[in-house]
Amino acid sequence: MSQRLLAWLLALTALSISPLAQAHKPSDAYLNLQVEGTQIVQRLDVHLRDLDRELVLDRDDDGRLQWAEVRTRWDELQRYTAERVRLSADGQPCQDTADGTPQLDEHTDGAYAVLRRHWTCPAGAQALAIDYRLFADSDASHRGLLRLSHGNAAPQTAVLVPGAATAALPLNAGAAGAGPSSFAGFVLEGIHHILIGTDHVLFLLALLLPAVLVTGVAGRRESALQWRPMLVEVLKIVTAFTVAHSVTLALAVLDIVDPPSRWVESLIAVSVVFTALDNLRPMLAPRHRWRLTLVFGLVHGFGFAGALKDLGLGGGSLAASLLGFNLGVELGQLSLVALFLPLAWWARSTRFYQRGVLVGGSSAVALIALAWVVERVFDVTVLGS
Repeated sequence: MSQRLLAWLLALTALSISPLAQAHKPSDAYLNLQVEGTQIVQRLDVHLRDLDRELVLDRDDDGRLQWAEVRTRWDELQRYTAERVRLSADGQPCQDTADGTPQLDEHTDGAYAVLRRHWTCPAGAQALAIDYRLFADSDASHRGLLRLSHGNAAPQTAVLVPGAATAALPLNAGAAGAGPSSFAGFVLEGIHHILIGTDHVLFLLALLLPAVLVTGVAGRRESALQWRPMLVEVLKIVTAFTVAHSVTLALAVLDIVDPPSRWVESLIAVSVVFTALDNLRPMLAPRHRWRLTLVFGLVHGFGFAGALKDLGLGGGSLAASLLGFNLGVELGQLSLVALFLPLAWWARSTRFYQRGVLVGGSSAVALIALAWVVERVFDVTVLGS
């Protein structure tokens, strides 16, 4: 086996077992801007978990944030976020005043601080710009989800990447169509979401690890046609996952079905454990694994829904964001398959793949996911924050 192949396989194995950090919902903040002429009312919802990481709100270090610990630091929270979320119009800074009333709100993944400000932009200004740098230095995965409203007009949405320039946003309802495309932004957010979603990635990789071992007719010589049974198996798995999570993603975002987030995340971890164990000691016939994917894919769809659901969209804005986000998830999923499949197919007949990658990788995935199950069911920390 060549050194190049060994390096690729080691990288593949590391991809399977490296993410020891918490596999919770990715870090999002929700920025709502209500525009009336040059007056803007801001509501910024930021997860207490993220703020605690930056400002050490849990002073007694007992692993639980008390209301008193948050309330007494409210002025500091206001200053911290105000320095990292700034508005300007036509190149001139908008002036702001803080609403200092402490407030918390529950989102699908826990408690968020609600920080309100009032902005006054220069008279006659037309184009609004947002300088968004929240957690830019500490969390590359963080995203701000923007909802911009003008009176009763349909809101616009955009995904804010910390430190990146934003396109001009309209300051009046008549120019509302001139803003950035929420569809394109949520396509990128869907790709980003699945690529940093450790539990979703490990579930997909655990499904694909044995797929490359599916062969054609026994005893037949290796030929170019022998990859077809493997491709059929992969296609069934990917299609089942796509159909299942698309259905429940839509049901959750549309508020038709709303299961508790804690149990959704716990079942996602269980799905990773079961799939990895099935690689080690098959409990299902290989031809039935797509059905396993279909069932567990329904659970993963609820897990994808958190960001869109918390944004509070409706009508056309929701439809565009939902479609773009789901398309992004599919593109991210296909990129993982495209990266994994050629390497795994090339190495499938080696002992290193069959023992080191399939058995060793599945064992590591099962252990990591089992730790997630304990964390999510019992609300304890096993793998660290």
